[in-house]
Amino acid sequence: MIHSGKAVKMKKRFACRAIPLFFLLTIMLSGCAGSARMGRDIFASGDESPERIGRLVAGELLQRPEFMLYRASHWRGIHYAEACAGFGAIRLAGLLEDKELLARLSNRYSRANTDTLTDLADHVDANVYGILPLELYKYIKDEQFLKQGIELADAQWAAPRADGLTHQTRFWIDDIWMIGALQVQAWRATGDPVYLERAALEIDAYLEKLQQPNGLFYHGEGAPFFWGRGNGWTAAGMAELLSELPPGNPHYPAILAGYRRMMEALRRYQAEDGMWRQLVDNPESWNESSATAMFGYAVTIGVKKGLLDKSLYTPVYRKAWQALVTYIGEDGKISEVCIGTGKSADIDHYLTRPRSAGDLHGQAPVLWFAWALLDRKL
Repeated sequence: MIHSGKAVKMKKRFACRAIPLFFLLTIMLSGCAGSARMGRDIFASGDESPERIGRLVAGELLQRPEFMLYRASHWRGIHYAEACAGFGAIRLAGLLEDKELLARLSNRYSRANTDTLTDLADHVDANVYGILPLELYKYIKDEQFLKQGIELADAQWAAPRADGLTHQTRFWIDDIWMIGALQVQAWRATGDPVYLERAALEIDAYLEKLQQPNGLFYHGEGAPFFWGRGNGWTAAGMAELLSELPPGNPHYPAILAGYRRMMEALRRYQAEDGMWRQLVDNPESWNESSATAMFGYAVTIGVKKGLLDKSLYTPVYRKAWQALVTYIGEDGKISEVCIGTGKSADIDHYLTRPRSAGDLHGQAPVLWFAWALLDRKL
C-alpha cells in the first residue's frame, strides 16, 4: 500500500527528539514494501500474470458441460453472462494466437450447437449474444458467425422509437453494455458507421438520464443506488465505444465527459486494498469482484487509449488487478460475485444479495481485464 503526502521539513534537532527511531524505520519499510508491490511487473510470468489467469479462467469455461441458459416462459437462449464470458475467452485466445484454444471455443459456440439455443426473443439481454459470433468471425472467417451476429445487431433496431433509440431501451444501466457492445462489435465486423452511430446515440441518452452529479449511475429509475456491477456494465460499455468512436462524432464530447466523470468517481471510491464494493459509495458494503474486474477493464482501456491521465490511473488498474487475483482459486473460479440482480428501491436488496464463486457474471470481466492488460496494441 502506498501512502502519499507532502514532505514536511523539520529542524534536525526537533526531528530527532520528536520522532523515535523505530517509528522512522517503520515508515521507511512500509513505503519500500508498498513501492515494491506497486512496482512489480504484473505482466511477468507468475501467479498474478494476466496470461496465466486468463488461460485459467478460459479453461474453466470450457470445462462446463452445459451452457448457462435463460429458461423464461416465452423464450430460451444462452444467458448474456455466458455470451460475455465466451466473448472474453475468444478475444484472449485471438490475442495469444492460441489456435487450439480458439478451435475449442469455436466448437463450443458453433452455430450448429447454438441454433436451437438462441431462440432469440426481442430482448436486450438476448440480443447481446451477438458479440460472441462477431468476435469469432474476426479469427475464424466463417460467414455464418458474421450473419448470426449482424442479425442480432440489426434486430435491436428493427422498430426504433421516434427519437431514434432502440425499441429495447429501458434505461437500466446494464444496457449501456448490452446495446453498446453489440453495436460496436457490428461496426468492427462490417465497418458500417451506422452501428457506431446507434451505440453513440443510445449511450448519450443513458448518460443524460441516469448519470448523477458524483459521476456514478443509479441502477435505473426507481432504484437510487450505485450498484457495483451495474456501474461496471456502464463503465465497460463506455470504454468499448470510446475505443472506436471518432472524436468528430457529435456524441463524442458528451460521452467522453461522462466517462471521465465516472472514472474520477471510481478513483475516489476505490478501496485501499484495490477493490470496489457492492454499492460503490457505501464503505459498509462488501468487496465485489465482478464490479472490480469491469472497472479495472474500463480504466485500462482509458489509459491505453489516451483518454485518462496515465500517471493518475495506471496505479488504479494495477491495484485492482493485484487485488482481484487473490479472489481467484486454482480451479479458475472467482469468488465474491453478486448473483444476478434486478433493480429495487430497497437498499437491503443490494446489501443482502447472495454471493457466489464461479458465476459467469464474474468470470467474464476477468477475461476482459486480462485481455486489456495484455494487448499492447490498444
